Amino acid sequence: MKDSNTKTPAKKTTATAKSTTATKTASTSKTTTPKGVVKAKSSAADGLRELFVDSLKDIYWAEKALTKALPKMAKNATSQNLIDAINDHLTVTENQVTRLEQVFASIGEKAAAKKCDAMEGLIKEGEGIMEETEVGAVRDAGIIAASQKIEHYEIATYGTLAAFAKTLGEDEAVELLVQTLNEEKEADVTLTEAAYNTINFDATEE
Repeated sequence: MKDSNTKTPAKKTTATAKSTTATKTASTSKTTTPKGVVKAKSSAADGLRELFVDSLKDIYWAEKALTKALPKMAKNATSQNLIDAINDHLTVTENQVTRLEQVFASIGEKAAAKKCDAMEGLIKEGEGIMEETEVGAVRDAGIIAASQKIEHYEIATYGTLAAFAKTLGEDEAVELLVQTLNEEKEADVTLTEAAYNTINFDATEE
């Protein structure tokens, strides 16, 4: 005869607990970002056009910052060829700022600048090189090295922007961006010639 006071094992309670745990686990897995995956900001671009405009704002800030950095480089240089090259590129850069405003207008957007972390870092690196080198050929070589890093960044940026504009069918923007891209390539060649023809050799002799 079974004792009426004997309790039946709490199978249902255990099952319920497991079910609750599973539900919580599933809920957690949906909201957790996998390790290494970057979570996008709420303002993140979700289309190529948005990315294009965002990148334009980035380089617009970069070119404006460069118009302030170039005079300092020229002031710290000693080679007249290098000083002339920097001052010439300052004029070109000022025109490129205006051209970017034309690009914005051509796609129906208001010209706006967004801080460019890459250009900020490159400019700071250039300032660091000037602080760590003596006035003369060695500093000139350092200024050229810093300037070429900037040029290579700009070449990559304008090449990408021109490709974006072409994909988006913004023909006027493509033409303007390619014009600037060619100017940046010319500036890079000028700096390379200055480095290999005079300044780097002078720096070695020092």
